[in-house]
Amino acid sequence: MASDKSVYEKIVFVTGNPGKFTEIQEILAAVSITAIQNKGDYPEIQADDLEPIAAASAKAAAEDLQIPVLVDDSGIFIRALNGFPGPYSRFVEDHLGNPRVLKLMENETDRSACFKTVVAFCEPGRSPVTFTGTVEGKIAFEERGNGGFGFDPIFDYNGKTFGELGSEFKNTISHRRRALDKFIEWVKKQ
Repeated sequence: MASDKSVYEKIVFVTGNPGKFTEIQEILAAVSITAIQNKGDYPEIQADDLEPIAAASAKAAAEDLQIPVLVDDSGIFIRALNGFPGPYSRFVEDHLGNPRVLKLMENETDRSACFKTVVAFCEPGRSPVTFTGTVEGKIAFEERGNGGFGFDPIFDYNGKTFGELGSEFKNTISHRRRALDKFIEWVKKQ
């Protein structure tokens, strides 16, 4: 890895998702890392786990842009649905949305779920490094709250949905925060 710490002062975060970018930007700013958004659309491999998807996307973006990049792949894994939608969360969000996910859960007594994020960092010509964060919760019975994005209004964490928590608190406990904390610790050792 590059020994010049300045490579980590500004990180290009590749995403077209404004909610993800805002969260990443706020979390990294707290440790004096500036996130710069690149809305590039890179091919995403199909896999049952987030790690290989994030790693492949980071590698493709780093090679294409010829700069170090950070990529995030996230999903909600619902136990009663055998981990669905998992790595297909974005597709499900775009084509079904929260109301239909709640319909799928209508008669389920086990409402446990976890949010998972994998951030992958890659420099051109190098192998990607991945960092995983998870947070346990459950699927609410209805959408609650106007904050966040995606599945946040149906993911209940200790009695409140991520949509109700507000970004300041959510960014202290979220799956994305936990993955980024691991990335930040790794950066400090470089």
